[in-house]
Amino acid sequence: MINKVSLLFSILPLFCFSQTLTGIVVDKATQQPIETVAVYFDNTTIGTTTDSQGEFSIDYTDAVQSTLVISYLGFEKIFVSDFRTKNNIKVELVEADNALDEVHIEYDDGLTRRQKLRLFRKEFLGNSKFGKSCKILNEDDLVLKYDKQNKALYASSNVALKIENKALQYEIAYDLIDFEINFRYANLNTLKFTVKSVTYFGTSFYKDLNDSSKPKTLKNRDQVYNGSVQHFMRSLYNENLRNEGYLIFYDGFGVDEWSYFSVESLVDSDFKKVTLKEKISILYNKDFQSELQLEIDEFYIDSYGNYTPIIGLYFGGAMGSQRVGDTLPLDYGISKI
Repeated sequence: MINKVSLLFSILPLFCFSQTLTGIVVDKATQQPIETVAVYFDNTTIGTTTDSQGEFSIDYTDAVQSTLVISYLGFEKIFVSDFRTKNNIKVELVEADNALDEVHIEYDDGLTRRQKLRLFRKEFLGNSKFGKSCKILNEDDLVLKYDKQNKALYASSNVALKIENKALQYEIAYDLIDFEINFRYANLNTLKFTVKSVTYFGTSFYKDLNDSSKPKTLKNRDQVYNGSVQHFMRSLYNENLRNEGYLIFYDGFGVDEWSYFSVESLVDSDFKKVTLKEKISILYNKDFQSELQLEIDEFYIDSYGNYTPIIGLYFGGAMGSQRVGDTLPLDYGISKI
């Protein structure tokens, strides 16, 4: 199965100089400021909300390479990728055209809502002990559809999903943009399913819960990090895959990783360009096996594990089975000053 997305090693602190972005959010139609608008860097713990004047101030470091997201219920979401070139911005939100609220519609597609929820939870949150510790607090907002002809399950939501990850002590606001499970085999009578592929993406904001600093939580977070896509990408950027516990195989044989991967520094950029010659297998810590295949010519990564584009990098095995319940924010392990 492939997943498209998407210790105890100690993580060395990465010290970065802080910068501040300020702005104001208004209703485009009335030009009135909007209070409590969510402003956050996608897939991080860095976020804030607008005050009664619609104003916000948010700090970030060089580690933040993800898009700034501005989100408010009932309005179209705004994405700002060139925030580094701005000091103060004005954001005009446009009311969303949601003429039909599909949340409460039941679809006669061969599966009950309960059955579809079970499939969704498993493939969205994950089947690991971390995924199983997660709970979606607003499941009623999910719209779930099963396509019998194409053997596919689709999910959507007009509002961000609120996820509580007890094992990792995060509360995650996940704004689901697209979700699709394609089944290789599906029997609606016996409820037996074999997953062919899972595709999902959206924007997310992480918030620490009360027990986030407890030793058990820190140990769980370290366990999730090691062998993850995030850990692999950081190791690939630093060209120290072997030192971090990764071995590369091709056609069943161990190979020199740098005869398959090419990592090239770019002028005036924090990113490096990566190419991969063939589909390879990745063995982490001599125990966890994954596969990586590219359907694009190249991709780009930075030292914090950010990579782009996401579509076109296909992970299988251990990395391919990682879901929302097995993920950490992009700023994990990075000290902010």
